[in-house]
Amino acid sequence: MAGKRKRANNLQDKKERRWSARVQELRQKAFDEKERLMRERVKLLNDKKSEHELHEKEEETVDGSPKQSTSPKTVDGSPKQSSSPKKLTELQKGKRKKLIASSPNGKDVDEDTDAHLKVTKCLRFFNKHYLLSVQAKLTRPDLKGITEMIQSKAILYPRKRFGHLPGIAVGHRFFSRAEMCAVGFHNHWLNGIDYMGVEYKKEYREYELPLAVSIIMSGQYEDDLDNADTVTYTGQGGNNLTGNKRQVRDQLLERGNLALKNCCEYHVPVRVTRGHACTTSYSKKVYTYDGLYEVVKYWAQKGVSGFTVYKYQLKRLKGQPELTTDQVNFVCGRIPKSTSEIEGLACEDISKGLEFKPIPATNRVDDQPVAPSGFTYIKSLMIEPNVKIPKSSTGCNCQGSCTDSKKCACAKLNGGNFPYVALNDGRLIEPRDVVFECGPHCGCGPECVNRTSQKRLRFHLEVFCSAKKGWAVRSWDYIPAGSPVCEYIGVLRRTADVDTISDNDYIFEIDCQQTMQGLDGRQRRLRDVAVPTNDKVSQSSEDENVPEFCIDAGSKGNVARFINHSCEPNLFVQCVLSSHQDLSLARVVLFAADNIPPLQELTYDYGYTLDSVHGPDGNVKKLTCYCGALNCRKRLY
Repeated sequence: MAGKRKRANNLQDKKERRWSARVQELRQKAFDEKERLMRERVKLLNDKKSEHELHEKEEETVDGSPKQSTSPKTVDGSPKQSSSPKKLTELQKGKRKKLIASSPNGKDVDEDTDAHLKVTKCLRFFNKHYLLSVQAKLTRPDLKGITEMIQSKAILYPRKRFGHLPGIAVGHRFFSRAEMCAVGFHNHWLNGIDYMGVEYKKEYREYELPLAVSIIMSGQYEDDLDNADTVTYTGQGGNNLTGNKRQVRDQLLERGNLALKNCCEYHVPVRVTRGHACTTSYSKKVYTYDGLYEVVKYWAQKGVSGFTVYKYQLKRLKGQPELTTDQVNFVCGRIPKSTSEIEGLACEDISKGLEFKPIPATNRVDDQPVAPSGFTYIKSLMIEPNVKIPKSSTGCNCQGSCTDSKKCACAKLNGGNFPYVALNDGRLIEPRDVVFECGPHCGCGPECVNRTSQKRLRFHLEVFCSAKKGWAVRSWDYIPAGSPVCEYIGVLRRTADVDTISDNDYIFEIDCQQTMQGLDGRQRRLRDVAVPTNDKVSQSSEDENVPEFCIDAGSKGNVARFINHSCEPNLFVQCVLSSHQDLSLARVVLFAADNIPPLQELTYDYGYTLDSVHGPDGNVKKLTCYCGALNCRKRLY
């Protein structure tokens, strides 16, 4: 009997397991269907917003000025809401599509590519005004930068949106809350919950407002719980803002708290961004966009400090790129403690101790890690005998460090101000035609901010082997925008002497003069400089389009020779004059164009124009580009 009872129990267990599996399957199907409906809801919400924006666009005249409205007005002068929503005609839909898929110059471009470029330009504009505010010694330069963005109408997404924003993919990193405000990703520089208020009632009249669009989890509340895919988020209000994160009073179901509650009831997902400590970031934080989450439930309870707090459980929607907290922390700058932690190590230091920080070389492509070879590492330029360097020019009379731009002679050459700001050991505010730094005859010392590019290597760089592009360079550290990364070092030669050399891909032409003139499609820059008229180019070139001098890093060079091209680079080339004022012999320095997160490959634009390179037979040479940028031209030249 015992055996029969045991068998009967086993049958019952199997039946329960089959039933449990069936229930789990049904629950999973229901959850998947719910996620699908939520995505459709977000799309519908954004379509309604686009429809509203189109109506506003249609109310403008051809020259862009507002058309005189004939609709009735309310007491405060705002348009009175119509009793029934307008519908898009087929013609209007076509116009809307064209507005989205066109670039500023009228050429059709890919929408995602265009949006990504707009985000990059927007953040660069913000960083410029942030650094200008730092230079002016204004309090809260980040907020001053946001103010400038608003006044210039440069906020990329000034009206709040649900769901993902074009050009900002899951995994995008912001280096301050101000950057998120500058783009329009999260419009509150202090509050953790960004939401649509009653001013959006016209667009979303069938929903109860407020509705949350974005939250930031950065450890501001002691009751937060985070395990990546499911988070328990504490509502806003009631905490001590002095820094100990403890609750000091009850929270109320209003503003952001009410917005999250409405998101739960209307099944509207929100963007979730996580904040992590980052010692090298200027805000000491880095914020990573982790995707869309559903608010699955909410409740009120007594918090750790004994005060009422509102809690929200959010679950990450499926179908998004994987992004865990551990990965975020690693990418945000955990430097290996020893060379034994480096996978695929081929060489501990390719500079052989010449640089202030060792530059390891790693190779995970080849079965046996092989280090770069065929060159000699040098730290400073070598000069060919037939190249004459001008005598050092007269410098400024400043003492210690240059601080007064009105008295500094070098500042006057830069248009009356300093090109650098004394932040993060010196940062260039914006690209210029040429930067005049202090030189050997200046009265200031080596720590002067106007010697920023002359200082020793400041970042932990790594040369690594890539599958398609060969050797490449990345940084283990976060690199703030405007920071000098390295100078292009090699042998300074006449361009005419290397024209006959083939198979040398490490020749950098010094084209400062050509850049200032905007020749061959070169990008024009800030031109507020004063080149002395009594110190002109030593020798003139037969062809003004061809630079007279170049730097050859083929056999002798530094880490810069390994930095690859990109059609969407994160570095830019800056010509610098320090010991003399001959534009044709300017130093070539690579600066960070953006805030560059750790382990991102460093790249700059080689500046080739298509069909500009010819072989010995006179035919056009073509080289495929493997940079992988969204706006890649597919060809290097």
